[in-house]
Amino acid sequence: MWNSPFTKDAPVFTASRWTSGNRIFPTQIAVYPDRVVRYTPKLVGHLEETISTDQIASVKIVAGMLFADVVIETTGGSQPIVCHGHWKGDADGIRQRISEAQEKRRPAPAAPPR
Repeated sequence: MWNSPFTKDAPVFTASRWTSGNRIFPTQIAVYPDRVVRYTPKLVGHLEETISTDQIASVKIVAGMLFADVVIETTGGSQPIVCHGHWKGDADGIRQRISEAQEKRRPAPAAPPR
């Protein structure tokens, strides 16, 4: 129950239980085609933060020896979404999926006038 992904509709990246703050209820990140969701289960309920891929300004990875923190910054100036304790490979996967989602949502460039 506590270790299962919160959705089956998108790839879910789960923080390692070996890291601080993730021992009992590890944080999960799901990257949908139109949004990114940070989901933290609790004993009763959960905390969920969502940001549209259109509102993501940058994705920063702060990597250590094994684990990395993912910082998703917004274009609107609100607080970034920070996720601690992901495996370095998962952190790269999160950044890659966000980049792919942003590329798919960008409109095609207009043809130059003749």
